[in-house]
Amino acid sequence: MLADAAYMDRALSLAARGTGGTTPNPLVGAVVVSPDGVVIGQGYHARAGDPHAEVHALCAAGPAARNATLYCTLEPCAHHGRTPPCVGRILDAGIARVVMAVGDPNPRVAGAGVRALRDAGVRVDTGVGRIDAVVLNQPFFSVMRRGRPWVVVKIATSLDGRVAAGIGLRTRLTSPATDRRNQVWRASVDAIGVGSETVLVDDPLLTARDVYRCRPLARVIFDRRLRTPPGARMLSTLADGPVYVVTTRASVEANAGHARALESAGATLVTLDRAGLQDALPVLVGLQIHALLIEGGPALHEAAWRAGLVDEVRVMLTPRALGPAGVPWVPAHVAPLTALRHVRIEPCGPDVIIEGYVHRID
Repeated sequence: MLADAAYMDRALSLAARGTGGTTPNPLVGAVVVSPDGVVIGQGYHARAGDPHAEVHALCAAGPAARNATLYCTLEPCAHHGRTPPCVGRILDAGIARVVMAVGDPNPRVAGAGVRALRDAGVRVDTGVGRIDAVVLNQPFFSVMRRGRPWVVVKIATSLDGRVAAGIGLRTRLTSPATDRRNQVWRASVDAIGVGSETVLVDDPLLTARDVYRCRPLARVIFDRRLRTPPGARMLSTLADGPVYVVTTRASVEANAGHARALESAGATLVTLDRAGLQDALPVLVGLQIHALLIEGGPALHEAAWRAGLVDEVRVMLTPRALGPAGVPWVPAHVAPLTALRHVRIEPCGPDVIIEGYVHRID
């Protein structure tokens, strides 16, 4: 029904308002509609520990919710977590019909919400706005289905495919308009990831600036050789979020003094038996990192591609050429950008932003 799609679009727009604030919970929006088609309540989940979207919407609707329809972007929970189960509130409110975009992949829910509602006589319709709901919660689905964060690779590249003017040279490529877009991207994820070479060359802060963010933004340095300097500028921004240095036990043992200096400077060492990203990414889930934006450099990008861990790509293409002395990005046969799915292209100042998914959305 067209009306169902319109109300679900409204619920999806509400859900998106929680971007950057709900981890480890998903983004959820809800709308309550009276039998005569009037929106009488709406809400969204803003942050973990706060009431869920359905509760906000039902509270806004009050007694008028009886015999109404509830539109929600994700299956209502039937278990008791930080907050009571939403199914109970739905039944108490007297909702006659629930329209749900997609099921919850969390094993603690996974169909239990739908069964509880139907067993109580509530009509449940599913699948309205499903693809949009899945896209909205890719990080949550990735953690639940694959046990690792959703990985977004971000590249700033010249017209001739270079990321720096030369080896070891800090090179500014993007325009102020594109830089602002990058800050919005940073504010929407749980963590920014870089390799140790990026820290040594660029000494970045990796903070989300000039945008609102309600949760600390974690920074993750993948540093198997433990080269991160204790004086790195990033470690002066711990008020903005933690800095995790992912390394190996062997490197910590071989560089015990350096490891202690990093910890004294405020870094949190994440030590692994092996240095591969396959081992590191599941560990990040335990640190409440469900969406990881990998900003650089090419070596880390290539490692992620070769391991099959890249889910989404964001390319900031500038009109500037750096020439043959420039540092190239990942070889095309390793990272075939021409094979991206659901590609979106738009101008941003003098630059062009290209976004796409590596896998089919399902």
